[in-house]
Amino acid sequence: MTRFAFTIHARDGAARAGALQMQRGEIRTPAFMPVGTAATVKAMKPQDVRAGGADIILGNTYHLMLRPTAERIARLGGLHGFMGWERPILTDSGGYQVMSLAELTTRSEDGVTFKSHLDGARHAMSPERSMEIQRLLGSDINMCFDELVPTTAAREVQYEAMRRSMRWARRSRAAFDSDEDHAGRAAIFGIQQGALDEAMRRESADALIEIGFDGYAVGGLAVGEGQAAMFGCLDFAPGQLPADAPRYLMGVGKPDDIVGAVERGIDMFDCVLPTRSGRTGQAFTRRGPINIRNARFAEDQGPLDPACACPVCAQWSRAYLHHLVRAGEILGAMLMTEHNLFFYQALMADLRAAIAKGGLSDFARDFRRDYYREDQP
Repeated sequence: MTRFAFTIHARDGAARAGALQMQRGEIRTPAFMPVGTAATVKAMKPQDVRAGGADIILGNTYHLMLRPTAERIARLGGLHGFMGWERPILTDSGGYQVMSLAELTTRSEDGVTFKSHLDGARHAMSPERSMEIQRLLGSDINMCFDELVPTTAAREVQYEAMRRSMRWARRSRAAFDSDEDHAGRAAIFGIQQGALDEAMRRESADALIEIGFDGYAVGGLAVGEGQAAMFGCLDFAPGQLPADAPRYLMGVGKPDDIVGAVERGIDMFDCVLPTRSGRTGQAFTRRGPINIRNARFAEDQGPLDPACACPVCAQWSRAYLHHLVRAGEILGAMLMTEHNLFFYQALMADLRAAIAKGGLSDFARDFRRDYYREDQP
């Protein structure tokens, strides 16, 4: 069986539509990966995530190493069987938490030590340990361990973090390759760093290409720099990476972020936004996001999105969802999340179709026209 292969079926400008072939199934690209931080896509059953169109989900190395622990998951047969998702899983490396939990973290060349946000216990994470955890989980796509710093950090801080990330990338690759059984079934992606600086991004890309990875991520974006700055970076960063490998933009994003990133050559995405927004009452629609908690929806008998074919829009009204969310009913979070994930996957399918027929620019224009309109019903 194929360990890992990436085929580009169509191009439209910088955009590509294709597929990743892995032992646990095909991943159509551009692809959106729902986030299953703690071995669950929150408020969703795995079969419903799949029914919505997802080919792959994301698991979180940091959170799973703390609870229930990677060793326990391995003893129970691996993450796929543990959570009931038999298709591919990508696991992040834990590098994002190095930044987001900076007040609990101490860095060194070897790796990081940190206090658990759960109980304050001390833990160590290194490239080797990150790879071990991802192997124990049974991840299909492993991310190399990196150091992420804010784009607002001083240039010398950004540069040193990028250089250290490249040294850690080499160690991650060596640790991944050291387990021949896992490396024979799974893939490993490198992560480009360098904030918004084109020269730093180029140096990072060159270092990763020298090491050699199955795919490449653009890291260090969507951390507060704003869409214009992110798109400015994406105007050059994807083109610095191998043209025959998948490109993954980590932690992105809003629907209009995804459309713009696909136009710039990105193939894979993940973000907590559709699930987190669903739990807080925000629904994504082709005419922009709406807050179902608003009083104007209390007697609205229409669907969340008249253009949506999801089971939620087919059966329940805005008025009912407004009631559920305002009442704090669990079903409200479930239905809102299901709709949002379906919306994201439908958007990806539309992007793939637009690229295939050479109509991406028209699709993107029409999407933005409708998504940004102010007369949301």
